[in-house]
Amino acid sequence: MVEMAGGPQVAQRGAETTRNAPVFLPAADIYEDATALYLALEMPGVDPDALGITLDKRVLTVAGRSRPVTPPGYSQTYAEYRDGDYERAFTLSEAIDADGIEAVLTDGVLRLKLPKAQPAPAKTINVKAGG
Repeated sequence: MVEMAGGPQVAQRGAETTRNAPVFLPAADIYEDATALYLALEMPGVDPDALGITLDKRVLTVAGRSRPVTPPGYSQTYAEYRDGDYERAFTLSEAIDADGIEAVLTDGVLRLKLPKAQPAPAKTINVKAGG
């Protein structure tokens, strides 16, 4: 990985891409309490429609595509943000309640709440006499 001055890291990929754009590794903060994990990822320029979040087994994958945005009536004279793809995967140490995941994208920051799965209650197994 290469650190860009003032920007996110560019991921070095082994696979070839069909898109001529960099792949960024978004900076992330992770918090935890007794009931959930909380993630905050910096993804400037990513629209909610261009964002994909999947949880497969215990691997959380976040991917998005940014696009340049220039306000109407203006022309860009300088830019530090680059158009590109954002990708990051996390292997979670605990089971997560996938149905309870919440995601909000505001001002270029994706915030995820991943509720921890509650352990299954103890179950009594009835035994039948063989016959």
